[in-house]
Amino acid sequence: MQELLLNIEPKQTRFALLKNGKVFDLAVERKKERQTTGNIYKGKVSNILQNIQSAFIDIGEGENGFIHLSDILENTRKLEEMFEIDSKAEEYEEEAPKIDQLLQPDQFVIVQVVKEPIGTKGARLTSKISLPGRYLVLLPNSPHRGVSKRIEHKNTRDRLKRTLRSMDLPHDMGLICRTASQYVPADTLIIEAQELLTTWQGIIEKYKENSSPSLLYEESDIIKKAVLTALDKRVDRILVDDYQVYQQCRKLWTPYANEHSLRIEYYRDKFPIFERFGVERELEKSLRRKIWLPSGGYLFFDQTEAMHTIDVNSGRSKNVESGDLEETLVRINLEAAEEIARQLKIRNIGGLIICDFIDMRSRKNQRRVLEHLKESMRDDSAKCTILGMSEFGLVEMTRQRSRGTLLQTVFTFCPYCQGTGMIKTHESVVIEIERDLKRLILCEEHYAIKIVTHPETYKHIQRTDRDQINKMAESLNAKIEWKSDDTYHLNEYHLFSSINDHEFI
Repeated sequence: MQELLLNIEPKQTRFALLKNGKVFDLAVERKKERQTTGNIYKGKVSNILQNIQSAFIDIGEGENGFIHLSDILENTRKLEEMFEIDSKAEEYEEEAPKIDQLLQPDQFVIVQVVKEPIGTKGARLTSKISLPGRYLVLLPNSPHRGVSKRIEHKNTRDRLKRTLRSMDLPHDMGLICRTASQYVPADTLIIEAQELLTTWQGIIEKYKENSSPSLLYEESDIIKKAVLTALDKRVDRILVDDYQVYQQCRKLWTPYANEHSLRIEYYRDKFPIFERFGVERELEKSLRRKIWLPSGGYLFFDQTEAMHTIDVNSGRSKNVESGDLEETLVRINLEAAEEIARQLKIRNIGGLIICDFIDMRSRKNQRRVLEHLKESMRDDSAKCTILGMSEFGLVEMTRQRSRGTLLQTVFTFCPYCQGTGMIKTHESVVIEIERDLKRLILCEEHYAIKIVTHPETYKHIQRTDRDQINKMAESLNAKIEWKSDDTYHLNEYHLFSSINDHEFI
């Protein structure tokens, strides 16, 4: 049984997809962090970066967005044709164009967000606009007409292609049939195509009317995405803990009622919905770096600036006879592959990912694990590319990244360690104190010094280093006074004059 839970809170909305009671997907949207992926903007060029052939675009959302040359050319041609501007694009067809030949500061462009702003990075933009409907995707500046690769039945593909060819659309616009379109009659597809075309015409009207960077089209919110996900995944029911949202979900589902007999129910229990179904517990697990597997092995998640890494370890798995060792390792790796696919969706990890599986001698077993990983990732809505397994058991893969990870949503960097998760040892702090003491006594000739540290550092010094430091100071004709302050950071210390409490820098 598949269920989709919708939890509505004052500051956030969350949905979780459960299969037989186990969480397989999760989305969190904070009220103050409105999702912008899919939104279309009238943008204004604010800066040209010739060295990487890119530009920063002001879209009126705070941080400027980023766009590359490969997108700009297509967008420029479209706008020149649309507004009957003298075309310069033809001049650059035979030679590679330069960014400053196509864009100038303060120029306006139509752009769409393909990746949320993360940290200090602004949104990633494209001019290859796409307007998604339930069954179709309209491509306003591309003549391509095609069918989703996930529709594999040849007769169905041929029927949809004939329907696309019969549609009366401008010659320079394209359409793609989504996976859900395979069960839909041609009349329904034609109606939706006309609705998408009307939406695009409305976007163009807004572009003409607005004289500054502005939002032209807003992609559907998390509530609508939850309902569409339920339809796509053939979910048995949606359970909502807010009555107004429950009514909204029923209204959104009504046009597609013939497509899938989805049950939408209002959750009336006073006990929190995510706790009742164990989602909060799964969330807590997914915020940890270590995830245990049923066999006793575990996964360890880590992140660098360039990539995410996932290490598979045998952990507490039981010892077996040497003859069964290879099969035991394969079993752990198969469990790990399945859990990796689940955790990537729950944590919303994207970009470059390296999976370090336990070494296996047999190439056949390596292929088994790799195929199981690919199969487990098959129903992921994010686009994934998985390469082969190296001799060291490493699998390189990429997963489409559109917004921040679960960790980035829930946590912020520690102001003390700046996200490293590490601070200096007491011994390191003592060494620095000694170094500063010698400088003050020998170089600046201060002989009455008060040292203030965190209470834990103070205890360590009293227990191990106080006598040695005092003797060192006495040998240099100086006197030391020790104090502690519980408002200090563990690594923090300050040196003052014992005479007038002046702090030494």
